[in-house]
Amino acid sequence: MYQKLLACVESVRKKTDFKPEVGVILGSGLGDYADGITIEAVVDYTDIQGFPVSTVSGHKGRFVFGFVKETPVVIMQGRVHYYEGYAMSDVVLPIRLMGMLGAKKLMLTNAAGGVNENFKPGDFMMITDHITTGVPSPLIGPNIDELGQRFPDMSEVYSRRLCKVIRHAAKKCGIGIREGVYVQFTGPNYETPAEIRMCRGWGGDAVGMSTACEAMAARHMGLEVCGISCITNLAAGVSDVKLDHKEVKETADRVSADFKKLVTEVIVSM
Repeated sequence: MYQKLLACVESVRKKTDFKPEVGVILGSGLGDYADGITIEAVVDYTDIQGFPVSTVSGHKGRFVFGFVKETPVVIMQGRVHYYEGYAMSDVVLPIRLMGMLGAKKLMLTNAAGGVNENFKPGDFMMITDHITTGVPSPLIGPNIDELGQRFPDMSEVYSRRLCKVIRHAAKKCGIGIREGVYVQFTGPNYETPAEIRMCRGWGGDAVGMSTACEAMAARHMGLEVCGISCITNLAAGVSDVKLDHKEVKETADRVSADFKKLVTEVIVSM
């Protein structure tokens, strides 16, 4: 896997020598965010040797290198999900690649289902912790010693410092921010009402199909991590509405302007 990562780095470096400070993964509703930054280079996933390619509709599948105001960033337009059939090591390969390209901080965004009954569609939730019982650890298998130690500490996956940055940024933007625990399952099916009751019993506030495994891989490398979920729907059993991807996309699009504003403020305040 480390040799595969080195090959990916070499492929990117043939296109650009840009060194980012912050890595960003764009979730639903933020797909065109990178189009509005000062772009220095664009690298399609298909041009990177051995790189997994997202099959999800609407995901552009490319890295965008550039500046959010004065901050040098690398932005993923389209993430890779475990439910697409990739090994977990391939799902987190993009995270590791961004770290090897120079990123020291990582901002994760996603669309999530609300488990907390006080949440409503359109809310933003800062991720304070996560539960990954429903997915394999990305660190299973031989440890990549060049990236991190065998048994990394996960007592502070989501940086307390960056959580303070998010709170301040939300207040400055006049945007309400919830806080809570994100639970990752495999997907692509939505969870059952019984599974959501289980999540609530565990202390989960939102549920989704990505993000937590990426955060784990980033912490293994020593990156400083933060995350924000857009609550696009209420999870199964929380309301009588049947779940479908159309509702997720409609909600994400409705609040995308505020989400972009918040993401920008967080990035420049890191």
